[in-house]
Amino acid sequence: MSKIIEAKVQCYHCGETCVSVISANDKHFCCEGCKMVYEILNRNGLCNYYELAKNPGTSQKIKVRENKFSFLNDAAIANSLISFKDDEQTHIGFYLPQIHCSSCLWLLENLHKINDAVISSKVNFERKEAFLVFNHNKISLQKVAELLTSIGYEPYISLHQLENKKAPLNKSKIYKLGVAGFCFANIMLLSFPEYLGIDTKEQNLMVLFRYLNVLLSLPVFFYSASEFYISAWKGLQHKFLNIDAPIVLSVLVTFARSLYEVFSGTGLGYFDSMSGIVFFMLVGRVLQDRTYQQLSFDRDYTSYFPIAVTRIKEKQEESVALPSIQLNDTLLIHHQELIPADGILTRGKALIDYSFVTGESIPVEKEMGEIIYAGGKQIGSNIEMLVIKEVAQSYLTGLWNREEFKKQSNKTEHSFVHLVSRYFTWGVFTIAFFAGVYWYLHDTSKVWNTVTAVLIVACPCALLLSNTFTNGNILRILSRNHFFIKNAQTIEELANINFIVFDKTGTLTYNDYSDVQFDGKELTDEEKRKITALAAQSTHPLSKAIVQYLQVPQKIQVTAFKEHSGNGIEGFVGGDLVKIGSLPFISGSATLEKDISTNAYVSIEDKVMGRFILKNHYRKHIAPLLQKLSQRYPVAVLSGDNAGEQKFLQKILGFEAQLLFNQKPIDKLNAIRLLQQNNKKVLMVGDGLNDAGALKQADVGIAVTENSNSFTPASDGILEASQLPILLRFIKLCKANRKIVLTAFIISVLYNIIGLAFAVQGILQPVVAAILMPCSSISILLITFGLSNLISKFLKLSHPLSSRT
Repeated sequence: MSKIIEAKVQCYHCGETCVSVISANDKHFCCEGCKMVYEILNRNGLCNYYELAKNPGTSQKIKVRENKFSFLNDAAIANSLISFKDDEQTHIGFYLPQIHCSSCLWLLENLHKINDAVISSKVNFERKEAFLVFNHNKISLQKVAELLTSIGYEPYISLHQLENKKAPLNKSKIYKLGVAGFCFANIMLLSFPEYLGIDTKEQNLMVLFRYLNVLLSLPVFFYSASEFYISAWKGLQHKFLNIDAPIVLSVLVTFARSLYEVFSGTGLGYFDSMSGIVFFMLVGRVLQDRTYQQLSFDRDYTSYFPIAVTRIKEKQEESVALPSIQLNDTLLIHHQELIPADGILTRGKALIDYSFVTGESIPVEKEMGEIIYAGGKQIGSNIEMLVIKEVAQSYLTGLWNREEFKKQSNKTEHSFVHLVSRYFTWGVFTIAFFAGVYWYLHDTSKVWNTVTAVLIVACPCALLLSNTFTNGNILRILSRNHFFIKNAQTIEELANINFIVFDKTGTLTYNDYSDVQFDGKELTDEEKRKITALAAQSTHPLSKAIVQYLQVPQKIQVTAFKEHSGNGIEGFVGGDLVKIGSLPFISGSATLEKDISTNAYVSIEDKVMGRFILKNHYRKHIAPLLQKLSQRYPVAVLSGDNAGEQKFLQKILGFEAQLLFNQKPIDKLNAIRLLQQNNKKVLMVGDGLNDAGALKQADVGIAVTENSNSFTPASDGILEASQLPILLRFIKLCKANRKIVLTAFIISVLYNIIGLAFAVQGILQPVVAAILMPCSSISILLITFGLSNLISKFLKLSHPLSSRT
């Protein structure tokens, strides 16, 4: 039997501070939801969950409504989510944003102990995904989702999953790497006897080995190296000489000369060098690409929309997929649900949070008969709405599909590696030309050997290798620190930025916290109790913030409570008339002065007691971050919110900082565009749909999110909010990228100089090339890996050699 006690302790399940504590089995819980999860685990012998980590669960204060997942009974929806199904088994993957520790991993992989219809469950911790196999003859897909929800892991299923099936992973580069590696190893093996001096009695065996090398080189030349042929050809089509062009030339020359030597009987060729070049370059690119596949950077509004909503038809509730919503449908919107289409409020009172769309942090109240727009989240009680525009024609969809938001900024810059490669290539051509001229005048028999040897040994693959390995390692270092970059080019663009722009609400501040101050007459304990009792009657976030701020018992009866939409609340508390709201509502007279901050005035018996000033709660260590950044870069803040935080931000950033408030999405985009017209390389840091256009327009757009797999607008990078305070360290690491690449390249050039010394004399032997090529590649790998990790350690970032954070 559970009982309620009055004490402040930590919830045994989720670790939150309990206001009203619920006890069961000598354990304390903050709500019935957390207690219920504990009882499920205890009943199934899974309480080891609590031994692996302290307070590992997530809060269950928000109750999940019954039949929330009934839409999974729709065959069309279910088939779009299921990855495999036969007569007995169903395979499906769910995104579970609540996964955060080893206890979560252990519990989810032991689901079969809670319900034996679940055959297996595997968790991808990095992606916060669980892949389940269950017997659909014993349990339905809806019940599987409800099972996960009952233990605190509610699946997040969005419209994006319904409309966009996951593209199969492109493994062609992996296959090319495997082929190149196999051929390279065997060509080296077959070449060693000749390098070491084969016995004259085994000449037939030597010829056989040479022809086997020819056969092994064919897959490398025609298949594995095709990656570079395509890239070089595309560059030439655009009249641009990228780094792959000279590499392709080197591969072609090496292959042609090797064929000539084998078929003419003059040598064994350089097949090992050619296959080694292709293999090591593919290794670098595969390592780079693996980072890109972790997240989706090109998300749209469908990732934010639910997959289905509740429709009321003939007085019956039914789940319906969003694409099936039609004009004049009546929708039932529950607490914390997204409004999926534009419509008219027909029942209930709406309190809608539009912060993700507009940036305004204060929810908007709507009465019956008023229009409500898609993209807002209802945070009050249930409401009903009549659809007046289909999902595809809603305000939110129209905002996303605006031409200005779809247009990509004109990023025509190429990597500095291509520029260095161009000069390097012309340098190699010059050396080859003069070496050829010299031997043409002195010994024409050496011209062909000399020119081809120079092109073989001076291949710019060292530059490409140093670039790809450095980029790959830095991408992994950033991802270990929960900063996920779209591609390697973004590293260079981030290093080149000279102006930083921040959104405020949800980026610099929390979305769901407010700092409250009281300005006015000192309140007595009795007055505080009366104000708290009245505020507790309202579901408005401002009222909840006041209750949280005062923190006094609410044991006074409230009578004649009335809420005035957009103005405030009033009621008799302990016999006194108490009002909370705007100044005109409290004082009874209009005021011409406009508040730039968010205020809630309070009066008792028509006597104004003062006002509660509500401010955004800034993320931890944001002020020091802004101060450090402003010392190195011009910093601006573009906010859809009011100017209540202007003085605070001005104090941190200085009066020369550009602070713009009440900015609409198009205003933010135009502000970024204006900076770029003034030759600024702009980094935009935002979080919501109202930042989507600005993030796309900026030279680098970074979306801040509470966790990396939740919805973010299309961007160049995704940064977990907890890591925002170390943004400057990430920028410094990206700046170090170029120095590491050039350092590795300069060292590898020393190998090229040794090789060129043999090549220009026309005495380059295959064994010399075979030694120099792997030595150069391995040294590049060690240098890039070592330097990038060393710099990460200096910047106090987690890296592959450090313990995992």
